[in-house]
Amino acid sequence: MSDDIADPALYESGDPVAVWARLRATTPVFWNEHPPGPGFWAVMAYEPALEVYRNTDAFTSELGMRIDSDPAAIRAAAGKMLIVTDPPAHQQLRQVMNSAFLPRVVATLTESMRTVIEPLVAAALRRDSLDFVSEVAAVLPAAIICDIMNVPRADRSTMVELTSKAFGASVGADTRCPAGQLGRTEAHAEIFAYFGELIERRRRDAGDDVISALVGGEMNGRKLTDTEVLMNCDGLLTGANETTRHASAAGLIALIDNPGEWHRLRNGEIGLDSAVEEVLRYTSPALHVMRVATKDVMVGGQLVRAGDSVAVWNSSANRDETVFPNPDTFDLGRSPNRHLTFGIGPHFCLGATLARVELRVLLEVLGRRVSRMELAGPVRRMRSNFMWGIDHLPVSLA
Repeated sequence: MSDDIADPALYESGDPVAVWARLRATTPVFWNEHPPGPGFWAVMAYEPALEVYRNTDAFTSELGMRIDSDPAAIRAAAGKMLIVTDPPAHQQLRQVMNSAFLPRVVATLTESMRTVIEPLVAAALRRDSLDFVSEVAAVLPAAIICDIMNVPRADRSTMVELTSKAFGASVGADTRCPAGQLGRTEAHAEIFAYFGELIERRRRDAGDDVISALVGGEMNGRKLTDTEVLMNCDGLLTGANETTRHASAAGLIALIDNPGEWHRLRNGEIGLDSAVEEVLRYTSPALHVMRVATKDVMVGGQLVRAGDSVAVWNSSANRDETVFPNPDTFDLGRSPNRHLTFGIGPHFCLGATLARVELRVLLEVLGRRVSRMELAGPVRRMRSNFMWGIDHLPVSLA
């Protein structure tokens, strides 16, 4: 295993938690060589992470928000797509999209979530084993984002299937092989083509969904272009699928490994809201978020030069011993729990409320219907330095 914190192999087959702990103790902010790129400053501890997140004057998102981004793709999206747009345009674009993610709006989707999850769990209980990622964790967020985007009912099963393929959750998919990667690319292309058609329909006949909000929205005093609407639809689809899917799968493993916590939750000793926050902290699906310094700035006592990339390692900051006592213990009753899974500041995750409610409903249904959970085969983790996720999770539920 290399010394590069961004080596994808570390997250597929290594022990990243031990590596993070060592780095927090010795070099909480350090320069990480990352061939073939120029390297970056890695921020492993909680307090310097806050420094980066809150200092929008010294850091930009418009040069990419993740390591190994395609520079050409970032140039095309910068200032147009929410996650790679700086203030004040960022606030304008966020305001356009925010109406679909308000807590009162998300609350109305709770019954839809139960309608999706109940039959999935019922089917799982009738079988000896299943892949929890492709057959449960990936289906819920894909179905609910279809609600938010008001995808026609007739198209939803196709969109859920395409989304599962695009994000590597289809049954039997191995996204590390060329065929798997090609399948993802083709699925993304089909999704883009579909949303292009949906945008045209919304321009003719707008509704109260998020695509209509984007179509009717303005940024810098002008209407958004079709390309800008499409980019943000893709961003929403990505964000909506990744966090819930990976937190659900890794959370299930944590519950299997800690049956006492599962019993405490099922018996009502712990509230669902507290449990959701600990699942989010402990699983930390988005490993890092990157910024680029626009001027010389101090971060955690280190001088960061203008033009340097800085990656906040959320997953490590969420296990900082100075903020989270016994951070490697999965404690569903943990309080306080000020994790950074959704970031903080202006770029705080737009879909945080949605992800929390999805996880809450999933835990509620599992808690009501499942008394015992076990692994039914080897777990396959993703080879990625961006998402700390699971590709394949065979389990048996009873």
